[in-house]
Amino acid sequence: MFRLAACLSIGFLCVALTAGASEHHAPLVRWGQEDTLGAANLLSAEKVVAAARLIKLGKTYALGVETGPDTPAYPPRDYKLVVTQNADGTGTPFGINNATANDDLLLTWLGVGSQLDGLGHMGSDHIYYNNLHASEFVSPTGLSKLGTHEIPPIVTRGVLLDMARYFGMPRLEAGQVFNSAEIKAAAESQGIHIGTGDVVLFHTGWQALAKTDPEAFMAGMPGIGEEGAHYLAGLDVVAIGADTWGLEVFPSENPERAFPVHVDLLKHHGVYILENMATSQLAADEGWEFLFVLGQPRFVGAVQVVINPIAIR
Repeated sequence: MFRLAACLSIGFLCVALTAGASEHHAPLVRWGQEDTLGAANLLSAEKVVAAARLIKLGKTYALGVETGPDTPAYPPRDYKLVVTQNADGTGTPFGINNATANDDLLLTWLGVGSQLDGLGHMGSDHIYYNNLHASEFVSPTGLSKLGTHEIPPIVTRGVLLDMARYFGMPRLEAGQVFNSAEIKAAAESQGIHIGTGDVVLFHTGWQALAKTDPEAFMAGMPGIGEEGAHYLAGLDVVAIGADTWGLEVFPSENPERAFPVHVDLLKHHGVYILENMATSQLAADEGWEFLFVLGQPRFVGAVQVVINPIAIR
């Protein structure tokens, strides 16, 4: 998600780390020392079938926001689309049927708008998921391991926790944090149980600022704290997302820790992160659980990628 000069290590260690070993040299062995999929291993045909049974209305929700040149993005990221025309009214049609066409070239960072953070996105001290050192898989032309093209389709049960509703606010405030106590209480109030292989999304109301006040939108955000992220990872979820640009609370609970939730989820747990999710319509309809469908673009070696997941109720 973010290009950083340095990443700080965090205090949470995955339970699978070898006892007494260094955080940076102990392999994550839950799915084997060669594993590159992390929590995607929790997906299953049984989960797909069970989640499909949640469809009662046939209503679909696009969870991706519209992405364009004015979409707020973490600097220096930007977006530029160029339409190339061979027949814009001045060119010559081709073929006996006088065919004309338009094509387009997209010049963009893959971390703009709604996005999926892969396991190669953030680590600490250049160590990433499953004890992989950057020198083993990172190059300027792409990742040789942990690329987002390797992630299987994420089709599973999705859960929406409406934190704005829980706190009784139309929109949470920048720096407002929620952890396991609030997550459990919100889930209970909505009658929701979070299970193995689920995708958990948070509605905070923050996304509404993206168009009305993009500077305020990017200056901070409400979000999950370190303890809350650790709690959800312990429930064996596949991915966690929110309607904010970075999922976790910003400024951080401890300002000296650089995006600690990202490091914990991606490096230590192999849990994927979804950012800038469009959750307002689901929240308005009280769509607390649904079939979640994501087939991300398979750009080889990508660290992250622009996405448009679908919720189906």
